[in-house]
Amino acid sequence: MEFTDQLGRIVNLPLPPQRIVSLVPSQTELLFELGLTDRLIGVTKFCVHPAEALKTKTIVGGTKNFWFDIIDQLKPDLIIGNKEENYEAGIRYLETRYPVWMSDVNDLESALEMIQFISVITQVQDKGQHLVDKIRVAFKALPLFPTVHVLYLIWYPWMAVGCNTFIHSMLIRLGLTNVINQSRYPELSGTTIQQLNPDLILLPSEPFPFKETHKAELQKLLPKARILPVDGEMFSWYGSRMLQAVDYFKTLPFK
Repeated sequence: MEFTDQLGRIVNLPLPPQRIVSLVPSQTELLFELGLTDRLIGVTKFCVHPAEALKTKTIVGGTKNFWFDIIDQLKPDLIIGNKEENYEAGIRYLETRYPVWMSDVNDLESALEMIQFISVITQVQDKGQHLVDKIRVAFKALPLFPTVHVLYLIWYPWMAVGCNTFIHSMLIRLGLTNVINQSRYPELSGTTIQQLNPDLILLPSEPFPFKETHKAELQKLLPKARILPVDGEMFSWYGSRMLQAVDYFKTLPFK
């Protein structure tokens, strides 16, 4: 069988995959949601949802540090990765040995496309379409906050979420205005943060563990800004967790 991934690459699979390795946490959770638990054999050390993933599946390293010897022992017939979350050199090596299907997700539509593609490859199209339909309906019910200017930080020294990212698309879906108009994840100085002058600064739980000292530093830079700790998974995981994200977004005091 021949499939096209989200990078436009042709991936050849001789049979419906029965031994799948997932290199992306949010896509691992998706495979469980689609009922593919028995066919998933390998995950990364960051695949923490559902909890049984790390307990019952073989760990094949991190998202940017694959353990090739372990993967070879598993003999996968499909590896699922992601352009942003995985490292190119590792993916290029794996694709010389195994079928590797790559996602490229930067907004809701590409996330839903990813779900549909994976469900087709694994021949659980009905489950995939049902999940996509549920997510679409849920996102239509999101509240909007059009007058709030937001800075979403992901690292220290200060690094923020810019355009052309999935997190940015979630902010836009909520009607929020991202004060960063640069692409990807620009680094910021304290002076730049002051000049951006956001109404609200979001400090996610991942990938960086922000502490009270970081919050205090930001409050000193912008005494009038509100600083809100948030669950980073809800803004950045683009698989089945998007259903939970909608309910979570509704609880946040953006105003």
